[in-house]
Amino acid sequence: QVQLVESGGGLVQAGGSLRLSCATSGFTFSRAVMAWFRQAPGKEREFVATISQSGDSTEYGDSVAGRFTISRDNTKNTMYLQMNSLKAEDTSVYYCNPIGGSRPNYYGILSWGKGTLVTVSS
Repeated sequence: QVQLVESGGGLVQAGGSLRLSCATSGFTFSRAVMAWFRQAPGKEREFVATISQSGDSTEYGDSVAGRFTISRDNTKNTMYLQMNSLKAEDTSVYYCNPIGGSRPNYYGILSWGKGTLVTVSS
């Protein structure tokens, strides 16, 4: 059974840090280009970052570049998002998914998980 389980969200003050995890199962993780997306209340889902199958290539959305770092551990079928210098506008539900397409039209291949809520207080 395919699963995408996001975790690590919470309440943090502006300027703080959080590390999100995406645990996966049911597909060949090491062959998947993976990405993080986020969705704030009342807004469309937004691309955050993507990472290649081996992890040697990454790409970030303009709003998070320089503050967030995406990584993966193919031995654990898990992807991570280190978020530093958090801002109130980073408040969203964060989701992970293997992706297709190309920027700016990345799309999630699998059904979306429940996500993990990040709330940044100003």
